[in-house]
This record gives sequence, structure tokens and C-alpha cells, in this order.
Amino acid sequence: MPISLYNSLSRRTEPFAPLDPERVTVYLCGPTVYSYVHIGNARGPVVFDVLVRLLRRHYPQVVYARNITDVDDKINTAALEQGVPISAITDRFAAAYREDMATLGIAPPDVEPLATAHIGEIIAMIQTLIASGHAYAAEGHVLFDVASYAAYGALSGRDTEEMIAGARVEVAPYKKNAADFVLWKPSTPELPGWDSPWGRGRPGWHIECSAMSAAHLGETIDIHAGGIDLQFPHHENEIAQSTCAHGGKTFARWWMHNGMLTFDGRKMSKSLGNVLHVHQLLKQHPPEALRLLLLRGHYRQPLDWSDNAIAQAISTLDGWYRVLRDLESVPMIEGALPVPESIEAALCDDLNTPQALAELSVLADTARQSGTPAAKAALLGGGTLLGLLQQAPEAWFQRGTDGVDGARVEALLEERRAARAAKDFARADAIRAELTAMGVVIEDGAQGTRWSVAKA
Repeated sequence: MPISLYNSLSRRTEPFAPLDPERVTVYLCGPTVYSYVHIGNARGPVVFDVLVRLLRRHYPQVVYARNITDVDDKINTAALEQGVPISAITDRFAAAYREDMATLGIAPPDVEPLATAHIGEIIAMIQTLIASGHAYAAEGHVLFDVASYAAYGALSGRDTEEMIAGARVEVAPYKKNAADFVLWKPSTPELPGWDSPWGRGRPGWHIECSAMSAAHLGETIDIHAGGIDLQFPHHENEIAQSTCAHGGKTFARWWMHNGMLTFDGRKMSKSLGNVLHVHQLLKQHPPEALRLLLLRGHYRQPLDWSDNAIAQAISTLDGWYRVLRDLESVPMIEGALPVPESIEAALCDDLNTPQALAELSVLADTARQSGTPAAKAALLGGGTLLGLLQQAPEAWFQRGTDGVDGARVEALLEERRAARAAKDFARADAIRAELTAMGVVIEDGAQGTRWSVAKA
């Protein structure tokens, strides 16, 4: 079935048709690695991981790039405060980011370019922009001349004056226009820098993504994705400099933006003290529950994080995994897991993950009622496309059992079974109470007694 995606540039949903059906290209703006990322930073990677999974079902090759910004003023500040080179900061937090994303079930990108590994490409692009009259050097800086690109503002849909007011652009005496943005800036001795035709310096943030995207995906790509907060100025500037550097070629044919995450209805910010780091949340909650929560809202809409929302996600997964646990004796069908048409249809409709999750619930109900191999396979197949239901049911229910003596629990359960068989219900109830005191929840069913650790 055809895929339709909302294009932020055209402001409408359009049937997706790649430039080259044999090689679909996708670029997602990745993190600036100076600290652990917060849960809002994980929404895009989770959502667009599902998109890439869907695209791989429809096209023979998908090249997915997600960059790492490893030179930035925030990184420089952290390195100076700690008295270490920037690589000590970026290596640590890039590794943490990769680990956190993998734990959320996000497949690694095909390409993960680092900004510092593309300084040559960045300088070459800047030189092209200067030669074509779209950029100029001034006092060790190189700036993009916004007035030279008539279509500036098309993505965000605002005029230049409005964007300048909203973006708090830096006003500097060396700029021709207040909206002109930095492509290259000088570095003082204590800051990282590279030799260039304009002196020792470092790249501006926007030019990095343009150079990395062109280097790995080509001058025109199919999909450029990122958070809605990047639409202006970052993505607007990427369009301007890439289009002008490549002789007017379209930079990205589709622009996809995910909505922001709020916390109990308020924007996440350090000043409000409500920033939740993925690294810490993964220690507190099941990773699949975090992933499910991030998929519950339509990607283009804001999504609210709350304790109740994560509890609901865990409860939903409990129900689905309970079905799979009850069907453990049902044989698997041969071959690859099928992807139910209802799940695929929802995702082909502008990545409608809320509808896909609703369809997954229907599949779980069907599997519970029918108990057939086909129904079980459909539930697992639908979950796989969404990156859910990826572990054995027992592993799900016994998560967080590290502090519980499993052998002791099994021994007590065996003693309880014997007591019930002997109709010594007082002893059976006493054992249940002992298990409860240990933080263990037991569940009697047709397949026997299951146990798990009570969740706080």
C-alpha cells in the first residue's frame, strides 16, 4: 500500500515518492553531545525509527543518517570547566546517547557522521557559497547573506523580520543584515579550532548538517526530519545554504517535524527543573514502556509526559505480554512474522502510531480469544514493526527482580502448591503473605502460578 507523509514545507500530506526508488535517503538531526539527552530528545529518534522500519518494507535500500554534533559552544564550555579536551566530553556522551537509544529499541542509523570529521567538507561548502555571492567574510567570520536567497522563510512560513524577532539573532557590526547567520567563526587559543582560508576557527552549527548530509546522502535527499523546535532557524538555514551551494537544487523533498514533549502540561526546561534525562528514566521504568509512551501521540502533535502516562503504558504492555505468556505453548508459524494490514495501513497514513497501537490492541484481543498460531504471529508481527513486544513474556514480568531471591521464591511457590493440594489453605495464605512482604506478586492461572516483582 502507498505511503503518505505530511510535508512541513508544502503544509500538506502527500503520497511519498522517493527521488530514486532504489535508494531512499533520510536524515535526522542528532544530538549535541555535551550532556545526557532528555526524554524529549528521544521522541524524534523513536518516531523516525518506526518510519525507517516502514520504508525498509517498501524499498530495497534505505540510507538513514543521524548525525552527532561534537563541536559546539556548550561542549566548549563544559570542556573548559572540566579542563579536558572536547573529545573527552563528546566521546562520553555520544557513547551514552547510543546506549540509551539502543535500550529504547532504536536501530542504529546506517550513517552516523560527526561534525569534526567533516571540517574539510564544511570549508569547501563555505568557499562555494562565497564564490557564488551567497556568503561573505568579515572579521574572521563567514556569514550567509540571507538577502541573497529570495525563498528564505518558506519552511517556517514567516517573513524575515518576524523570524529575526523570534529567534533572538545576534546583532553584530560585521553583519550586512541582522538575519545573516554564521557559517564560520574564529577560535581563541583556548577553544578548539581548525585552519581555514579565514583563519583558525570552527564551523557554525547550521552548516555542519548541510555538509554532512551532502557528503553521505547526496545534494538532494528524500526526507529531512527533526523536532519542530529546529524548524527555525536551523532547518530554514540548512535549506538556504544547501540550495545556494548546490546551484538551486532542492535540498530535501520532504520535511518532517515531531512535536515537543511537555511535562504535566508545561514545557520541559532546566529553569523549571522538570527536565527528565533518558539515562535516568531507563533505570526507573521499562524501556519498552518509554517507547510506547513516545508513540502514543501522533508525531506532529505535542505529547505530555506524566507519571500517569507511564503507568498506563506499563499497564498496556502488561496486558499484551499476558496474552503472549498465555500463548507460549502455541507453536509459531514458519517463516518471517507477518505484518498485519491494519498496522501497516495506519503507519502508511502519515505514521499514525496512535491508530497502529489501537490496532495492536485489537490483535491482542483476537489472539486472546482465538489462541491460534496465526493470531499470535500477527500480534508479534505488528509489535515488531513498532519496536514493541521484543522480549520473552517471562522476562517482561520478572523485570526488576535483581534484588529478589528467585530460588527462594520458587521454593515458596512449590511449598504453596503442596499446601493447596493438601487443602492446608492457612499455610498457603501465609506463604502468599510472605511473598507479598518480599515484594513478589503471584498470579494463579490455567498454566500454573506466575510471579513478578511488585512495581512501585
